[in-house]
Amino acid sequence: MKEKFGLKIVVIILYFILQIGCKEKDNTIDRSKVFIYNQPANITSLDPAFAKSHNNMWVVNHVFNTLIKLDNALVLTPGLAKSWQISEDGLIYTFNLRNDVYFHENECFKTENKTRKLTAYDVEYSLNRLVDTTLASPGSWLFSDKVDGVSGFKAVNDTTFLLKLKAPFLPTLQLLTMQYCSVVPREAVEFYGSNFRANPIGSGPYKFKRWLDNQAVFLIKNEKYYDQKYFADGAPEFIKTTLIPDKQIAALELLNGNIDMISGLESSYINEFLDRDGKLKDDKSSKINYYRSPYLNTEYIGINQELAQSHPGLKNKYFRQALNYAIDRNLLLQSLRNGVGQPANSGFTPKGLPSFNDSTVVGYSYNIEKAKALLVKSGIPNLNKLPPIKIHTNADYLDLATFVAKEWERVGINTTIELMDTGILRDGMRNSKLQLFRASWIADYPDAESYLCVFYSKNPAPPNYTRFKNDNFDRLYEKSIRTVDEQERFELYQQMERIVIEEAPLIFLFYDESSIFLNNKVKGFKNNGLNILNLNGLAKNE
Repeated sequence: MKEKFGLKIVVIILYFILQIGCKEKDNTIDRSKVFIYNQPANITSLDPAFAKSHNNMWVVNHVFNTLIKLDNALVLTPGLAKSWQISEDGLIYTFNLRNDVYFHENECFKTENKTRKLTAYDVEYSLNRLVDTTLASPGSWLFSDKVDGVSGFKAVNDTTFLLKLKAPFLPTLQLLTMQYCSVVPREAVEFYGSNFRANPIGSGPYKFKRWLDNQAVFLIKNEKYYDQKYFADGAPEFIKTTLIPDKQIAALELLNGNIDMISGLESSYINEFLDRDGKLKDDKSSKINYYRSPYLNTEYIGINQELAQSHPGLKNKYFRQALNYAIDRNLLLQSLRNGVGQPANSGFTPKGLPSFNDSTVVGYSYNIEKAKALLVKSGIPNLNKLPPIKIHTNADYLDLATFVAKEWERVGINTTIELMDTGILRDGMRNSKLQLFRASWIADYPDAESYLCVFYSKNPAPPNYTRFKNDNFDRLYEKSIRTVDEQERFELYQQMERIVIEEAPLIFLFYDESSIFLNNKVKGFKNNGLNILNLNGLAKNE
């Protein structure tokens, strides 16, 4: 089966390169110009307004541009906007756009050369489209309650764009780096209608070529990209995203040289690739390289605070604190992830964000005696008569839920696990049907507000899946998003973290780290804390 699958991949690659005109010499394909990575989750849309998860975001990131970009250190850098200014009151953002950016050639443009220059009017259109309720974009929340009515997005002329806020919101620039905020041409949206999802026309370094549903997506180099330095170090001319759902098969394809990259850890191959210390095994180093870096993702078990009121233990904060102290996070990471990740010992906001401070925000570490003492303090007379607590999870995290359940049972807390389909699990979290649930929270943008909004009581689910409500937290949150002084804002963030730790509306598990496995012919790869694939500076040697 493996040989047949490998043959299928090779045939598709040959077909792809022949179709897009890749140069051939003596009937030999120059594989150094093609970068192939696998995405196990199926791509659902290539419309940036629906770039909700990495399976969509990675492709969108190469086809489209945003006003501002993040470099690999998550520092704001110019994109379509070459500069910007913020008014003293923090309400008006003025962006000065480049005048040398063109959309990809397409029949939707009724011009002689089938393209046109991107202007500030396209930015106005794209952001208004994002918040348009008729589109129902999952990214509409970014600005739906922040912009100043119909005048919130305004093109002054071709190269000047204004964004007007109702109230100061310091992470605004970070919001604009998200793929949701990519600039799209009105002509393409109107020409393709609902099928724009499968015909993305942008201005990015790569142009869309073909999408074979449930199989692969193909991109080709944009020869007219405004920043040709992107390709100066040998960035590939073609990108292929394979959609192999079986991660073990994808790992075999990587070892066989049929694909160049896989991302993430999977129980089916983690022990084959990594030793117990999370390092690449010697027998794999001749074929692949391993890149491990901080990832702005916190893994946790949420406790719905409304439903918790019906459970004698979960409604008690000392009981919830005991649940946190009872877990050996280091052992969890060592046992299940070969040491990849960091224990979540300092609140919900992960390591890697500038406001993170584990000396002023002290969370939960493993302390079995303290867990037992807190169970006594909770006033529950007999743990054996306590109704079991049930962890809802999907199959991918059964091992994690099983580990946690055994830890709790060691201190006398009866725990059960209910496996659910991922879609049903998310629906239950969203509609307040689950008392306990395993979940992840990945940063939308590199600011702690992206995490702390999860506990703001005026937010629905998402993001407030735990239905947490605390008046002091809300007051600090509202103050923080209006605070221009960065250090003061960080201190407010840390105060909020301490409230969440004290009230324990969740079980803190670990801060994630990304795991990227690459064909060792690939050089110059660099990752970032948001785990967004960027091929700038990457090259292949065949």
